[in-house]
Amino acid sequence: MTFPPEAYLWFKSLHIIGVVVWFAGLFYLVRLFIYHKESTELEPEIQQAFHKQYSLMEKRLANIITTPGMILTVSMAICLLISEPIWLTQLWMKVKLLFVFLLLLYHFFCYKLMDQFHKEIFNWTAKQLRVLNELPTILLVIIVMLVSFKNNFPTSSVTWFVFALVILMAASIQYYARYRRLRSEAQSNL
Repeated sequence: MTFPPEAYLWFKSLHIIGVVVWFAGLFYLVRLFIYHKESTELEPEIQQAFHKQYSLMEKRLANIITTPGMILTVSMAICLLISEPIWLTQLWMKVKLLFVFLLLLYHFFCYKLMDQFHKEIFNWTAKQLRVLNELPTILLVIIVMLVSFKNNFPTSSVTWFVFALVILMAASIQYYARYRRLRSEAQSNL
């Protein structure tokens, strides 16, 4: 199957748009899970209202934004690979596809968590969810670097410095969340 020459640019543009929408949805979905989990520590009459609201927000986000973003990303990626089949022979693309597969697993795992929340059989902690929320960031960095550098993936100290910055950023987010929680607990004990 061949496409007209300008189709490649359309596929690429729509693929990038899909990636942005998909990641925005994944980032926010797990953040909603964190808020949802934290709301289970409230008084029972308030808790039920939050459960209903967060369940609705999670379902809408997943079904109206996140999954359509994933579908657009994957379908345009397939079109790009059809228009440039040589990429499938290159190592960077094979590695990228492996990380995209992990991202797809993460996406469907979020649906499993959402289902557990809705059935009120959820047993993850907010801290565990915060750690889970960092996974797509790491996948995003790796995937973008693979696309940018292709077969010349850098392994210099600069690469490890950038990777360390991403890990440091994730750790600082975790630390700040813990600090806020401890500060809030200390203020409520006064």
